[in-house]
Amino acid sequence: MDIEKLEAAAAAQGATVKSLKNSGAGKEEVEAAVAGLVAAKKALADAITAALAALPEGAPEAEALKAKLPPPPKPSNKDKKAAKDGDAAKEAARKAAEEQKLAARAKKKEAAAAKGVKEGGGKGGPADKGADGAKPDGAASKAPAAKPNGSGAAAAAPVHAKPMSNKNYELHFGAAAPPLLAVVAARLVRQEVALRRIDPKALPSGCDSVLYLPGGSRSLRGCGAIARYFARLAPPELGAYGAAGDALSASEVDEWIEWLSASGPPAAATPPLLARLARHLRMRSFVTGHAASLADAAAWLLLRQLPAPDKACSGAGVHVARWWGCVEALPAFKEAAQLLFGAAKDAGSLEIPLPNAERGKVVTRFAPEPSGHLHIGHVKAAMLSAHFATQYEGKMILRLDDTNPSKEKGDYETAIVGDLQRLDILPAKVTHTSDYFDKILKLATKMLQDGIAFIDPSPKEEQQALRLQRKPSPHRDAAVEENLRLWAEMQAGSAEGVKCCMRAKIDPASDNGALRDPTIFRCNLEPHHRTKDKYKVYPTYDLACPIVDAWEGVTHALRDRQYSDRDHQYVWFQQALQLRKVDLWGFSRINFVKTLLSKRKLQWLVDEGRADGWDDPRFPTVAGILRRGMTVQGLKAFILSMGASKNTNLMGWDKIWAFNKAVIDPSVPRYTALLADGLVPLSLEGAPPAPFAETMAAHPKDESLGKKVRFFGPTVLLQAEDAALIAEGEEVTLMSWGNAIVRKAVAENGSLKRLDGQLHLEGSVKSTKKKLTWLADTPDLVDVELVDLDFLLTKDKVEEEDDIKQVLNDHTKFVHRGRGEAAMRQLRRGDILQVERRGFYICDEPYVRPGDPIRLLFVPDGKSFFGVPPPKK
Repeated sequence: MDIEKLEAAAAAQGATVKSLKNSGAGKEEVEAAVAGLVAAKKALADAITAALAALPEGAPEAEALKAKLPPPPKPSNKDKKAAKDGDAAKEAARKAAEEQKLAARAKKKEAAAAKGVKEGGGKGGPADKGADGAKPDGAASKAPAAKPNGSGAAAAAPVHAKPMSNKNYELHFGAAAPPLLAVVAARLVRQEVALRRIDPKALPSGCDSVLYLPGGSRSLRGCGAIARYFARLAPPELGAYGAAGDALSASEVDEWIEWLSASGPPAAATPPLLARLARHLRMRSFVTGHAASLADAAAWLLLRQLPAPDKACSGAGVHVARWWGCVEALPAFKEAAQLLFGAAKDAGSLEIPLPNAERGKVVTRFAPEPSGHLHIGHVKAAMLSAHFATQYEGKMILRLDDTNPSKEKGDYETAIVGDLQRLDILPAKVTHTSDYFDKILKLATKMLQDGIAFIDPSPKEEQQALRLQRKPSPHRDAAVEENLRLWAEMQAGSAEGVKCCMRAKIDPASDNGALRDPTIFRCNLEPHHRTKDKYKVYPTYDLACPIVDAWEGVTHALRDRQYSDRDHQYVWFQQALQLRKVDLWGFSRINFVKTLLSKRKLQWLVDEGRADGWDDPRFPTVAGILRRGMTVQGLKAFILSMGASKNTNLMGWDKIWAFNKAVIDPSVPRYTALLADGLVPLSLEGAPPAPFAETMAAHPKDESLGKKVRFFGPTVLLQAEDAALIAEGEEVTLMSWGNAIVRKAVAENGSLKRLDGQLHLEGSVKSTKKKLTWLADTPDLVDVELVDLDFLLTKDKVEEEDDIKQVLNDHTKFVHRGRGEAAMRQLRRGDILQVERRGFYICDEPYVRPGDPIRLLFVPDGKSFFGVPPPKK
């Protein structure tokens, strides 16, 4: 989740807290909201800290990021009292520890004197004590390799393989019996721990694992004790041991761990666990508290040992499936799965070796031309380059290949940098090919002098014809002096010079067309957006790329396999110019049906007014698809599913939107909006005579997503097509309220005008066939526009020679007027929501004033591309 969304989430949670306090809500409800606010601010602070760490030293945006850091939460009176009591307890503990140390030293001296050994050097001393003679608290017993452990006795003691001066935590365990829960706990609280698989015989008798604290003087035995220690070590707001400051929540963590430990092997324990989770998670995101805790880890560990855990959890109901998908996606659980279970990543895993890669030395680069905005075709190259740099602890360079002043603009450079930030890609540095123009010009002159390049004054058409015939240019063997003269004319931009180009001498008869003496310099008299009128000649991408890659220290250049013929050209330039070798690594580009990726044609659509701009939600640009409701997490998950595949296929958009749905479904609020045409009022006997409001969860299955205010009244509005299907005397369910019995339907001229009914809140929602969305007929309703978007093209695959005008779809935007609940006024631009029984939408225009509708764009979910189905043709 990006920083802007985390800021918005924190602000929304803060507004909820303020609203609850002002409305006189109950203490427990306010405290739960405050805990959610603390967690939201913690997530925001973590994201900003991570972003700052990724920035190069002295980066100008660092100050802006620091300004966004939320202030630490103010301690409550309860916290202050607890801190005061804690300080007193710490002081007492410190004094007791000092007294113990003095007593231990005295005993040690006596023992050393009695045995005649020098103080501090012999093998004597208490065998079951640390260096200070104290035993840390803890409780654990040896656990079977396939069970998360959490109960039994634990003791603190050095073992035979005790590290004498470890600077960090060291966890020693038998190779065949890893302490699963302890490892996951360490990952969960982001604690660095060195894992040491050792011979079980080297462990103390009856012990499956030992944790050595920094310094090696103290230790903890047993998986459960170690796991609890790490959970207690974490900041309370992280929620590893339940909700912060909540003793009951911490005790629930203990209860779950103990229950799971006593439940038997996974095969026997799974049915009762899934049944309990299905009940327990109906109104919770996690087992305890507002974040993944040790209890979640213990449940996850047991299920992770099943042959098909995904299938088991999906079969246990929506609540368990939602929870499973959430915890499976957390980095702590991913790392533990790969480490402890040997879990393979997705079939399209990016964890593949690069040739000749050395950890800490890998340098990749992403080199787009600043002639337009980034689109879906660039995303894979950018994400792969960033991924490999991260995987090998190296760096990625963003190089803007500004070698064609006719197409490039500074505005496009700004847009590209912004698009990468939206994709959570932060390059180590940003460079330009134009930074090296002077050096490349000198190198080009040397190529002429060395006879490996020549100036060709032939017309372009003649050059192309000779290439096709595999014949050399008549100017290929011109004298060096003549080549240098024409080169000077080119650099001056003279009438004679602009007719020439520089070509490399490779092989005019080659089977590979890219090697038939390719053009490497051209004249261009248009001002460059950075260098202005300084240069009249510019290198081609094919020449500049291998040169600058070598000069900038790039170790691995990722290239689209569509241009694999040019790889041989790339290698030739580096060898001929005696440059450092750069390893090439090819990948397939992403091709989607009915999608236009040509920057020139996209620009034409913008210029002709057929699109709103480069961020038009119908565009395949990064800005466009994010505006349409694609999330960065969904996009990354899709790329990961493809991995580094080298197969080029024409893909439908359904798969990528399905990945996105998996991200947003459990994490976006629910609202009600109805189409304005044909709303039918339902009068409810037994309802309060005046409208009233209630605060309820914004997501019925996840209270952590905040609250909203819902209005109720004696008359509610129904969608016309829903009302038309209700029979007189039928009992229906009004979602989020209860049942009602429809007594009478009133029609005029064959059209249904209203319904009369009676509230029947004691009725069972399970007994009704119709679950209806509704709105209370009150003045607080807001106007909304529900917008559906279709493909811009009518043809699946557009060829270069296709006339764009002939394949354009003339009708791509469908706007439906609607009415929405009052709580939709809180939506911000970019917020994703689910409109009940309609689908997912993203807020494109928020509420400003009465009369200006909220504009919501439909977000495809892999199955539906329209929120309001179009009429059948």
